[in-house]
Amino acid sequence: MPLHVLPAPAPALRSVLTALGSPTAVREDRTPALRSAQGPISPESPLPVHVLDQIVPTSTTRPCTRLTGWRFLIRGGDRYVAAAETVLTADGSAFSHFFEGPYLTSTERALRQAEAMATPYQPRLLSIPELYMLTLWLHADTDADAGSGVPLPTDVLIPLAPAPPGIAAHRPHRLADLLPLMTLRIAPGPLLGTPA
Repeated sequence: MPLHVLPAPAPALRSVLTALGSPTAVREDRTPALRSAQGPISPESPLPVHVLDQIVPTSTTRPCTRLTGWRFLIRGGDRYVAAAETVLTADGSAFSHFFEGPYLTSTERALRQAEAMATPYQPRLLSIPELYMLTLWLHADTDADAGSGVPLPTDVLIPLAPAPPGIAAHRPHRLADLLPLMTLRIAPGPLLGTPA
């Protein structure tokens, strides 16, 4: 089933295109893969990036996220060579940085996994700072605005590699199933020397 990929906001796309077209327009150098890329390079697969501020829900609230920017995979030839990230600003979006590494190939792999699923989803990235974890968030509401930040229990999360200990990368989980596991990972254990 095809994913319902949202179009990136024009300011976000424009900032990435400017950075790709003029390395002197940004303060940070391009990555080695971008410097050595042969031929045209282009931003593709825009994904809204959300941050989960608090994993543990309370009796009255569900986990909630906030949109922090957009991530684009940068294609050079027949493969992705880097990624570009933008951040939200008061007047739209601004280019943040280019990067490469394990999350690039892991994101590509997770997107392929999601494309093979029978259910339509809206792909997003969900960062979970408390666990140093990044997931592909497959939102069940395919018509939702990119800024809406309420994960649904039926949403699917695919942890990207490297994943925290005890959570398998590239294994799709319903949010309702993964949330208790994540909560357990951050729960404080007994202090050493105290009775259990």
